[in-house]
Amino acid sequence: MSTKQALLAVFLAGSAHAQTPLSAIEWLADPPENLPGTVLLEPPVAQNGGLPEIEVTPLEALSQPLGLVASSVTGLPVDLWQGSDANRLAELIAKTPVRDNPAMQRLLFTLLLSETRAPAGPDAQEIMLLARLDRLMQLGAADPVQSLVQLAGPTDTQDRFQRWFDATLLTGDEDRSCTALIAEPHLSKDYAAQVFCKARRGDWASAALTLEAAHALDILPPEELAVLDRFLSPELYEGAAYLPQPENPDPLSFRLFEAIGERLPSASLPRAFANADLRDVAGWKAQIEAAERLTRIGALTPNQLLGLYTERSPAASGAVWDRVAAIQRFESALDTRNAEAIGKTLPPVWQQMRSVGLEVPFAELFAERLSKVSLSVPATENLRWRILMLSGLYEQAAQSAPDNSIDTLFLAALAQGDPGRAVSPSPLADAVSQGFAWAAPVPNDIDALLNNGQLGEAILEAMQLFAHGARGNLVDLTAAIATFRRVGLEDTARRAALSLLILQER
Repeated sequence: MSTKQALLAVFLAGSAHAQTPLSAIEWLADPPENLPGTVLLEPPVAQNGGLPEIEVTPLEALSQPLGLVASSVTGLPVDLWQGSDANRLAELIAKTPVRDNPAMQRLLFTLLLSETRAPAGPDAQEIMLLARLDRLMQLGAADPVQSLVQLAGPTDTQDRFQRWFDATLLTGDEDRSCTALIAEPHLSKDYAAQVFCKARRGDWASAALTLEAAHALDILPPEELAVLDRFLSPELYEGAAYLPQPENPDPLSFRLFEAIGERLPSASLPRAFANADLRDVAGWKAQIEAAERLTRIGALTPNQLLGLYTERSPAASGAVWDRVAAIQRFESALDTRNAEAIGKTLPPVWQQMRSVGLEVPFAELFAERLSKVSLSVPATENLRWRILMLSGLYEQAAQSAPDNSIDTLFLAALAQGDPGRAVSPSPLADAVSQGFAWAAPVPNDIDALLNNGQLGEAILEAMQLFAHGARGNLVDLTAAIATFRRVGLEDTARRAALSLLILQER
């Protein structure tokens, strides 16, 4: 190879590396198998030999697709939002409830992270981007927020920069956003951000000058000035009383209090603040509690939580330490492959996971190994089977029900997509069964959306119906399941229904 050819190869390799996303996210780099099933969007088939109608869209009307997961992975089309009003979509994205059902959580994350094109309309692209970023942050997914806004262009507008800045403060990657702010001060009008970033970059003199200007011009609240004074001149406040804790701190205030040694507890703050406790600066207990909080909503992978649970031996007993001990005993029993030991440790660890709403993450973690054992105690074997039904192995587990009770037979039939062949054990189960009937009707308003190609809006509307149904409106539950199946989200429909029925006692 000539010198010129070698240089060209190095250049191309460097270019390919530069295009890699700046923030790697575990579940995006290795997409889980439990994403919603492919949405069925088959091309239309001609009914006669005539020429088909051709739809023409001006190129300038199409925005660039934006997302962290390719549509080929999610099964969702890039034109997911076409035909809808951006403001209406933003409203649905902001308020669609998913807290109590992991299948709905997975679906919402897929909608938010999938590579999609904004609908037509003035400012639609910016409205959709900000709506996606804000909901991801509300869910606690600070890493995806940082990655998505970096992909879109974090310094294009002040609104984008503010969301990027907040995310990097919580993930510990603030040097990146601070560098951008120092280079382009117009990105933020917040003097506190200017002071923080100048200090972070080592320009203490400029930071002090900016803070003096803020004092002189009286452009920051006294409480912000007080914490900035201690941040820049800690030696002047040795032995001083702690500052009053702010009621609604933003990520910058949170990091400033951390920097002056007066760290704020994150448990009472919005979920996104839990990301700050995942860093090494937090203690092990705080890291575990933060990971549990984020895993419960789907913003953290169960494997990351398991890594924290098994990091070391519990230091005490009670609360989180009991969960750590139970997980470690159960995993040790699994390693021995001793059915008796597994049977003894499974009920206690399940109760611990139920107490914090982590049943489905637990099932995802251990289903594979639990599927290879059979427990002799009927009650424990029944529990093992229900745990498998909450995992991605639900269809396989349904083929070997542990007993012939009405509840069990219905769950097995549901997992196989045909609950109608079994007797419904409750009105809730009956509503689920009706949603899987071949003639189950889709609500007229959602049907109109689908006929108009407004797939994304129809899915969000169905998710709202499912939330209403889970709270007792059984007609809405049936309609939601029918809609999911109509658009090809069969896996989502089954897993959402299984979770609802198995976890309803919680």
